[in-house]
Amino acid sequence: MASVSSPTDKSLADQLEDLLPQTQCTKCGYPACRPYAEAMADGSASYNQCPPGGIEGVARLAKVLGKKVIPINPVNGVERPRPVAFIDEAICIGCTLCIQACPVDAIVGAAKQMHTIVTDLCTGCDLCVAPCPVDCIAMIEVTPGKTGWDAWSQAQADAARERHDFRSARLQREKEENETRLAAKAAAKLQEVQSETPISDAEKAEQARKKAIIQAAIERARLKKEQAEKDAK
Repeated sequence: MASVSSPTDKSLADQLEDLLPQTQCTKCGYPACRPYAEAMADGSASYNQCPPGGIEGVARLAKVLGKKVIPINPVNGVERPRPVAFIDEAICIGCTLCIQACPVDAIVGAAKQMHTIVTDLCTGCDLCVAPCPVDCIAMIEVTPGKTGWDAWSQAQADAARERHDFRSARLQREKEENETRLAAKAAAKLQEVQSETPISDAEKAEQARKKAIIQAAIERARLKKEQAEKDAK
C-alpha cells in the first residue's frame, strides 16, 4: 500500500480529500470529491463510498479516521479496472452535452462538430455517458487486472483535482460575468422605461407594469447574489 502523508496542520476534511482519487465521479453520492471529504469529516458520510479508490482507498481513509477497514458500500458501486471514455466519432452529433458533463475538461469539441476524448485526462467517471442522446460514448477498460489505487496514481489524482478546481473556478467566473451583464442590461432597460413620457392612463399603466417587472427581476438577482456570497463564506 502506498504511503500518503497527512500533515497535522491540515483540517480533517483536507486530509481526507488528499486521500481521494479525485475522479469527481459522484458515485459517493456527493457532487465532487471535496464535498464527500467534508461529509466524512463531519460524520454525515461513511468512508466506504468511493469505488474508484477501492479497498485500499477505504484503508487510507480508515487510518486517518481511526476506523477499521470495511467493504465498499455496493450502493455506491464496485471496485473495477479504470476505464476511459471513447466517442464514436461517426455517430457524434456535436451536441456538447458530454463536454458540459465532464468534470475535468477531458473532452474537446464545439457545437455541431465532432467531439473527442483526451484519454490522458479522462478519469473514467462515466458522467459523459448518460447525457449523450445518440449513445456514441463507451467506457473502455485501460487497466485490465488492476483496480483502485493500483489502476490510478497519486500524480493522476493530483492532476485531475487541479483540472476540476480550475474548471469550477472558470464556470463560477463565467456565471458571475453573465449575471453582471444581465444586471447591466436590466438597469439600462429600467432607465429607458423611466425616461418615457406616457400621456394616456393606459400608457402610464403599461409603464408602471414594465417598471415593476424589471425592478422585481433586479431584486431577485440581488437576493440571489447575496445568498451566493453567504454560501461562499
